[in-house]
Amino acid sequence: MWIGEVAPERLAELFHNYHEALTTDLGKRSEKKDSWNHVPAPEKNRLVAAARLALLELRYSGNEQAESRQYYAKPGEAEWGC
Repeated sequence: MWIGEVAPERLAELFHNYHEALTTDLGKRSEKKDSWNHVPAPEKNRLVAAARLALLELRYSGNEQAESRQYYAKPGEAEWGC
Protein backbone atom coordinates (compact mmCIF):
# COMPACT_ATOMS: atom_id res chain seq x y z
CA MET A 1 0.00 0.00 0.00
CA TRP A 2 1.34 3.43 -0.88
CA ILE A 3 0.68 4.84 2.62
CA GLY A 4 3.25 2.41 4.02
CA GLU A 5 5.85 3.88 1.70
CA VAL A 6 5.55 7.43 3.10
CA ALA A 7 7.99 8.35 5.86
CA PRO A 8 6.30 10.32 8.67
CA GLU A 9 9.30 12.68 8.74
CA ARG A 10 8.85 13.50 5.06
CA LEU A 11 5.11 14.01 5.44
CA ALA A 12 5.67 16.35 8.40
CA GLU A 13 8.20 18.34 6.38
CA LEU A 14 5.76 18.67 3.49
CA PHE A 15 2.96 19.80 5.81
CA HIS A 16 5.29 22.37 7.33
CA ASN A 17 6.38 23.68 3.94
CA TYR A 18 2.83 23.90 2.58
CA HIS A 19 1.61 25.56 5.76
CA GLU A 20 4.33 28.19 5.42
CA ALA A 21 3.60 28.69 1.75
CA LEU A 22 -0.06 29.30 2.46
CA THR A 23 0.40 31.59 5.46
CA THR A 24 3.26 33.87 4.42
CA ASP A 25 3.66 36.55 1.79
CA LEU A 26 5.57 35.63 -1.35
CA GLY A 27 8.40 38.03 -0.51
CA LYS A 28 8.90 36.52 2.94
CA ARG A 29 8.63 32.95 1.61
CA SER A 30 11.69 33.36 -0.62
CA GLU A 31 13.80 34.24 2.42
CA LYS A 32 12.91 30.97 4.21
CA LYS A 33 14.23 28.29 1.86
CA ASP A 34 15.52 26.01 4.63
CA SER A 35 12.85 26.74 7.22
CA TRP A 36 12.35 23.02 8.09
CA ASN A 37 15.99 22.84 9.16
CA HIS A 38 15.40 25.72 11.58
CA VAL A 39 12.32 24.26 13.30
CA PRO A 40 13.10 23.53 16.98
CA ALA A 41 13.44 19.81 17.77
CA PRO A 42 10.38 19.63 20.09
CA GLU A 43 8.16 21.20 17.42
CA LYS A 44 9.63 18.95 14.72
CA ASN A 45 8.99 15.89 16.92
CA ARG A 46 5.39 16.99 17.45
CA LEU A 47 4.87 17.42 13.69
CA VAL A 48 6.37 14.00 12.96
CA ALA A 49 4.18 12.38 15.63
CA ALA A 50 1.09 14.00 14.10
CA ALA A 51 2.11 12.78 10.64
CA ARG A 52 2.68 9.27 12.00
CA LEU A 53 -0.83 9.27 13.55
CA ALA A 54 -2.34 10.54 10.30
CA LEU A 55 -0.65 7.76 8.33
CA LEU A 56 -1.86 5.15 10.82
CA GLU A 57 -5.40 6.47 10.57
CA LEU A 58 -5.29 6.40 6.78
CA ARG A 59 -3.90 2.88 6.80
CA TYR A 60 -6.58 1.71 9.26
CA SER A 61 -9.47 3.35 7.41
CA GLY A 62 -8.29 1.79 4.14
CA ASN A 63 -8.16 -1.69 5.70
CA GLU A 64 -11.56 -1.21 7.27
CA GLN A 65 -13.12 -0.43 3.90
CA ALA A 66 -11.41 -3.40 2.25
CA GLU A 67 -12.58 -5.75 5.00
CA SER A 68 -16.15 -4.49 4.86
CA ARG A 69 -16.30 -5.19 1.12
CA GLN A 70 -14.71 -8.62 1.07
CA TYR A 71 -18.09 -10.39 1.15
CA TYR A 72 -19.57 -8.48 -1.77
CA ALA A 73 -19.19 -9.75 -5.30
CA LYS A 74 -17.44 -7.63 -7.86
CA PRO A 75 -19.72 -6.08 -10.48
CA GLY A 76 -20.88 -8.77 -12.92
CA GLU A 77 -19.77 -11.69 -10.73
CA ALA A 78 -22.83 -12.11 -8.51
CA GLU A 79 -24.81 -15.34 -8.85
CA TRP A 80 -28.49 -14.61 -8.84
CA GLY A 81 -31.32 -17.03 -8.52
CA CYS A 82 -32.50 -19.70 -6.18
